[in-house]
Amino acid sequence: MNTFTRLLFSVAAGILPLQLAAAPAAPAVSPRVAEIITTRCALCHGAEGESASAIYPRLAAQHPDYLNKQLKDFRDGRRKSDTMTDMAKDLQDADIAALSSFFASKKAGGRQPGDVDLAGVGKYIFQRGNNYSGVAACASCHGPQGLGTEQLPRLAGQHPAYIEIQLKEFNKRARTNDNSIMHSIAAKLTELETKAVSVYIGGLR
Repeated sequence: MNTFTRLLFSVAAGILPLQLAAAPAAPAVSPRVAEIITTRCALCHGAEGESASAIYPRLAAQHPDYLNKQLKDFRDGRRKSDTMTDMAKDLQDADIAALSSFFASKKAGGRQPGDVDLAGVGKYIFQRGNNYSGVAACASCHGPQGLGTEQLPRLAGQHPAYIEIQLKEFNKRARTNDNSIMHSIAAKLTELETKAVSVYIGGLR
């Protein structure tokens, strides 16, 4: 083995473990759950949880406890959605736990910032709120990078259009779960602030 070949082997030996550590395998799922992912979830959210449509939320890297709660709320009628209620109606708790773990294990894809000026307004609202209108800073609950907690959703990198839709639904109380706190915030946002904070959130990584 020549020097160049030995060098290649040594580099590969050093890099491969790092690659494996950085990208853990997704949890194994049962044939039933695999079929649910393929025939239901992937239609709107993508097989890897990276929805290509702005009206459907990205699920990749979302907190499993939050996903678990939302799926149960859809199934049990606490969160209203004609589409999701139908998709979740026959899911057992074990199915929901497996789906939540599967999508939570997926790596969030890269994000591109939108309108820089608009995102600047959104950053101010996200980080500091608006003392003049009584809007609390989004970061006070969802964290400075929008990564959320086990109970509160990761917002970072979510589709801006989806965030905007949800804020407006909270404002109108059309979002039928998790509404008590979010309504009090969304109801005070102007149209500009709603759009701006959604754009800013979409660019977070």
